[in-house]
Amino acid sequence: MRKSVFTLICARLWPAAAWCALPSHAVVFMYHRFGDSRYPSTDIRLSQFDAQLEWLAKNHYQVWPLPKIVDYLKGNKPIPDHVVAITIDDAYQTVYEYAYPRLKARGWPFTVFVSTDAVDRHYPDFMTWDELREMGRYGANFGDHTLSHPHLPFRLPGESDMAWAERMHHEILGAQARLQAELGSDADASPKLFAYPYGEYDRDLADLVNGLGFVAFGQQAGAIGEPLDPRALPRFPIEENYGDLASFMLKAASLPLPVQKLSPWDPLVKNNNPPQLTVTLTPGAVPADALHCYLNGPPLQINWLDTARTQFAIRADAPMTAGRSRYNCTALVDGRYYWYSHMWLLPPAQ
Repeated sequence: MRKSVFTLICARLWPAAAWCALPSHAVVFMYHRFGDSRYPSTDIRLSQFDAQLEWLAKNHYQVWPLPKIVDYLKGNKPIPDHVVAITIDDAYQTVYEYAYPRLKARGWPFTVFVSTDAVDRHYPDFMTWDELREMGRYGANFGDHTLSHPHLPFRLPGESDMAWAERMHHEILGAQARLQAELGSDADASPKLFAYPYGEYDRDLADLVNGLGFVAFGQQAGAIGEPLDPRALPRFPIEENYGDLASFMLKAASLPLPVQKLSPWDPLVKNNNPPQLTVTLTPGAVPADALHCYLNGPPLQINWLDTARTQFAIRADAPMTAGRSRYNCTALVDGRYYWYSHMWLLPPAQ
């Protein structure tokens, strides 16, 4: 198996470190609300959140700022094993009330992706700019989550491609301007960070965001590793139904499935429903027998396309419905999961 740049550098700097044999990687968690039982699909119970933070501390995980993780991976600098980042989307008020005091007490950094219109319009469930500024003084950094949190990839009725692109520029650059005006250097991360609303993107949108100089994050599960594709990096969504400690532990210890090539990369489902995904893995990185793939839960048949079993295809048995679906592939090796999730996006009927 070809050694990664991380493995080669790591072996020179820390030849006795066991984690040098692993790919350079980090795990990014995504939250929305805290202790708000009205919205269980986007909320984490405080008892769950407390247990997760305590487990990270007791097991000597390092919580890094998200820009640092991106910089290290882009610069081929080694990241030690057991590094995670905490990200929070939308800027709900419960972040300030419950998450911020807990993270501040531990001295842990975190990233808030802010939908700026909700803050500007003083919606009752959202933080204020003063509260965001306070968090910026105690470990928070901030990313772009658009002005109004729309379903970005979908065209409006009768909207041309040019008009759509202009609307995307307005949503993304408008929000970035508000962040910089209100939060100053706290929002001036390098690299600039962006999170897709609802985790939705297609190739056109991803290329546009990348062309604007952002490193973008979705909501598809998996660890971040080499090679770094800045158009749509994975995060593990954490909420009540998937917030139990046992599940959290597996995700925190996960590794990036060594994907060399994907076809298609574009998540948008057009005339290929159900879509087929063809994946090429780094030879020898994971045992083929350990690999299992699923569609939102049910298992998918893996069709190996070569005798070395480095390339495989998966396809759902039935067409997908409008909205988001995911093919998830994992391989359990030495007690840890190599993980990859591919989002599919089917536009609503117009």
